[in-house]
Amino acid sequence: MLKILLYFLGITLGWVLLYKFINPPITYLMVQRGFERKADGKSFKIDKQWLSFYELSNNLKKAAIAGEDANFMQHNGFDFEAMQKAFKKNQKGKKLRGGSTISQQTAKNVFLWPGRSYIRKGFEAYFTFLIELCWSKNRILEVYLNVIEMGDGVYGAEKACQKYYGKSATSLSKAQAALLIAVLPNPRKWSPAEPTNYLSHRQYLILRNMRNLGKIEF
Repeated sequence: MLKILLYFLGITLGWVLLYKFINPPITYLMVQRGFERKADGKSFKIDKQWLSFYELSNNLKKAAIAGEDANFMQHNGFDFEAMQKAFKKNQKGKKLRGGSTISQQTAKNVFLWPGRSYIRKGFEAYFTFLIELCWSKNRILEVYLNVIEMGDGVYGAEKACQKYYGKSATSLSKAQAALLIAVLPNPRKWSPAEPTNYLSHRQYLILRNMRNLGKIEF
């Protein structure tokens, strides 16, 4: 049993250290979505293009933090205050509200499979701890913005910006960046190209939060 545990720790730590320097080529979700498209009679599609941290628009980085994880630069992977607020809101309403940080979402997207089981959440916490220990905040945000699902078969900010805005993710206005992040809760249902009133409201809130964040040094 001890030997199995040591193998697990060695393999997972090595995996995380490898992705500190090498960009993740594919994720479980990308493959799953590809087969879901095939089952629906569509082509297998994984549309992605990596941009380095410093190539990505600063407006986009700031919008991601403002919209997904306001305390990203301060916490160590877990925002317990946000989790508590999410738990209380879920207790009152029918809609599930997540309290996951950008670090947790990155750990889930890169190393794990989709789902809500306690086992997966446990692995998510473990990999979150590892990437916060081994990666910089810049690397976590870079990976997040390059692997996140942003449409049907579309992954990462660069391909999303090409699809929805006809431009690169290197140069986005604050409004464009905020709208792109606004769709993340349901990127296969919503589109920045056709913003609903709800999406426009989310965009407004993200823009407001971007102003409240103040200056962030990337």
